[in-house]
Amino acid sequence: MPMSWEQLLNAERLGSSPRHAEQARSPFHKDHDRIIFSAAFRRLNRKTQVHPFAQNDHVHTRLTHSLEVACVGRTLGQLVGEYLGDQLPCGISSSDIGAIIQSACLAHDIGNPPFGHAGEFAIRDWFLQPARQQLLSQMTSEQAHDLCNFEGNAQGLRLLAQTEHHPFQGGMRLTYATLGAFIKYPWTGHGVPLTAAMPKFGCYQAEAEVLATIAHHLGLLPQGNLRWCRHPLAYLMEAADDICYALIDLEDGIEMDILPYEQVEPLFLNLLGNQAPPPELRVSSSTTAHKIAALRGAAFNVLVQAVAQAFMQSQEALLNGTLQGSLLDHCDRHLGAGIEAAKAMARHRIFNNPRKAQIELGAYATLGLLLDAFIEASLAGLNNDSLSFRHRRLLDLLQSQVVQPADSAYSSCLRALDFVGSLSDHHAMDLARSLAGHVHNLP
Repeated sequence: MPMSWEQLLNAERLGSSPRHAEQARSPFHKDHDRIIFSAAFRRLNRKTQVHPFAQNDHVHTRLTHSLEVACVGRTLGQLVGEYLGDQLPCGISSSDIGAIIQSACLAHDIGNPPFGHAGEFAIRDWFLQPARQQLLSQMTSEQAHDLCNFEGNAQGLRLLAQTEHHPFQGGMRLTYATLGAFIKYPWTGHGVPLTAAMPKFGCYQAEAEVLATIAHHLGLLPQGNLRWCRHPLAYLMEAADDICYALIDLEDGIEMDILPYEQVEPLFLNLLGNQAPPPELRVSSSTTAHKIAALRGAAFNVLVQAVAQAFMQSQEALLNGTLQGSLLDHCDRHLGAGIEAAKAMARHRIFNNPRKAQIELGAYATLGLLLDAFIEASLAGLNNDSLSFRHRRLLDLLQSQVVQPADSAYSSCLRALDFVGSLSDHHAMDLARSLAGHVHNLP
């Protein structure tokens, strides 16, 4: 039996009893506000999108990227809501669908650690070192795999549903619909041997029961042990993210003089197909910034319309949990190929930039130092060791972020990762300097 919109748009909240309706805001608009006003969302302002410690204020951070993805996601949601029309449950409007996708997009990177994907790899490599094997031996293979494959998506679910606002009592207490749209990979790494590379996953073992609760309330179709199909609206969140980072990474590359405009323009024009180029390209006084902004806007419009149409054409497969690939894969071939070409240019020309590589190597050292300190202190507290002054001060910092005590080596490590992963790039660097004895700005 296919999933139903009635259940997929469940407005009940994880960890909270239903309350009286509010006239000014729907439950889904409240989700948006809870995320916007959270400390975790504010910290995205100083977290890397692509370029660590960029001095150019026009270059994107995780915060500006998330806000832009949310704008595209809201438009996609409203378009799909209008297409669905009478299929929507009573009391649910196209504006609500837009708010659900907007909220999921705002939060889509909220679990990312300092220094972006370089930070993820640094955390994974720390646990994969031979010196950590004794620590990992105290855990199940699935728990060890969580740590050796630290995943920003799973960390994001833990933050939204566990640690932020109401610790381990529902977290932000978002609606089930918004949580469903947020979870890109609704499965754990259950059953994967420790020696195998783990594919993307969206939930740690620690949150397996939370994921099961969300899936139950949404009616997601099971696809194996601790594995469910995606919520249909998660495909829209994914598409909004793909559209933004594929094109805006190139815009940042131009801003930082890594890419010439002349090499980027053909990629954008190809996405427009038969549509006339924006008039800014024919005006001699137009700056490069004006031209690329006009091209971006035109390309976004084409892609948003195509993705919304692909969603409606694929609705049967979406509700049956059988859609293969992304929505962009189900658009006109030249659009999917154009997005892939943009991503390939970013990978080869921007991600491999020598300055970026040099800073990311520093990120490895920074996170290694922080993990050495905080995981050691967390384990010392768990084992009731005689705590040194240093351990006590480190635990004070941990407890300022997460209040639930650790009861195993696995939860001790997650507790430390909750803290380290929450840090902005600058805070992580400053804290690492302090731990190394380089104290600045003394009174």
